[in-house]
Amino acid sequence: MTLVRTHNPFGKSFDGLMNELFNELPGTLGKTFREDVWAHPPVNITEQADAYQIDLSAAGYDKADFNVKLDGNLLTISAEKKAENKVENEKVIRKEFSAKSFKRSFTVDDKIEAGNITAKYENGILLVTLPKKAELKAAAKEISIQ
Repeated sequence: MTLVRTHNPFGKSFDGLMNELFNELPGTLGKTFREDVWAHPPVNITEQADAYQIDLSAAGYDKADFNVKLDGNLLTISAEKKAENKVENEKVIRKEFSAKSFKRSFTVDDKIEAGNITAKYENGILLVTLPKKAELKAAAKEISIQ
């Protein structure tokens, strides 16, 4: 005799259904909603001793697709993917790749050296470095006692 398991959603316990509904589903929908509806690629922001680093995950883009702009204290990172030329003698069976554009904005503090912001795109990650301004410490002043 062979035991065959089937996936029957009604065969789960009530606790199993609630666990799946409240624990697994929001994580899946959150990523889908953020990337598909808002078209926001995920980003990591880290602080180093001398700079802040913004890592933006944007695989499938070319370096020429990106536009990084600082307007006042608003840093805007945007990208527009150009549509690919379609080959006439090709029959597409399934197409899941899409040409999407996005725009993300970040408020930049006065502690950032605006003239030295750099950006580099490698391995599907856009790396934006925001160097911190050097803090000027007041020189120690000897005060004479009268």
